[in-house]
Amino acid sequence: MEPTGKIILIPTPIGNLGDITLRALEILRGADRIACEDTRHSGPLLAHHGITGKPLVALHEHNEARRAEELAAAARAGETIAVISDAGMPGISDPGYRLVQACIGSDTPFEVLPGPSSVVTALIGSGFPCHAFRFGGFLSVKSGKRRSALAAALASGETGIFFESPHRIVSTLEILTEIDPAARVCVARELTKKFETYHRGTAAGMLEHFRAHPPKGEIVLLVHAADSER
Repeated sequence: MEPTGKIILIPTPIGNLGDITLRALEILRGADRIACEDTRHSGPLLAHHGITGKPLVALHEHNEARRAEELAAAARAGETIAVISDAGMPGISDPGYRLVQACIGSDTPFEVLPGPSSVVTALIGSGFPCHAFRFGGFLSVKSGKRRSALAAALASGETGIFFESPHRIVSTLEILTEIDPAARVCVARELTKKFETYHRGTAAGMLEHFRAHPPKGEIVLLVHAADSER
């Protein structure tokens, strides 16, 4: 009989541990091993759902290029390998892209499960137009590149979505205010967690607020031109 292994990419909760599908849990329980972005981070999630004793292997940005080929070969040999990142969908600003490329290039069977994503959650919760949007990943630490990315998002007429550090959000809002103080901004913080908040307003208004109230936690920043469709 031909080996029947495969790679399965599984989204994991972005905060609330209950936000995982029944299908995802079934696959995690039945997998031969689980590839994790950080085995220490994934351990508590797996234990919370009673998944223990599974072989775990690290798959992160520093080893993905090498490990992708190893995992694809193991799947072709018959292993079912579940792949999870620290939170959300593998491949979206997390390891996963190179593994998918390795599977495609070697004709290794793979599946992608639907599930939690902070990008889509923040988009809907922002109240900004969601018929067309652009996701820019993590904003650069360099202010010039941040300015270019933000200006391009505002000029596009679409909703722009970025990940940003709480330590840089004030600096980023300063840049946005310089570009267009009336630009629409939403700062979505700690999504699905106990202290989840959405702050909505103009770039200038959000800058004033966060100068007075420095934020903590994980942030999704959404921007939309002031004069675009509401």
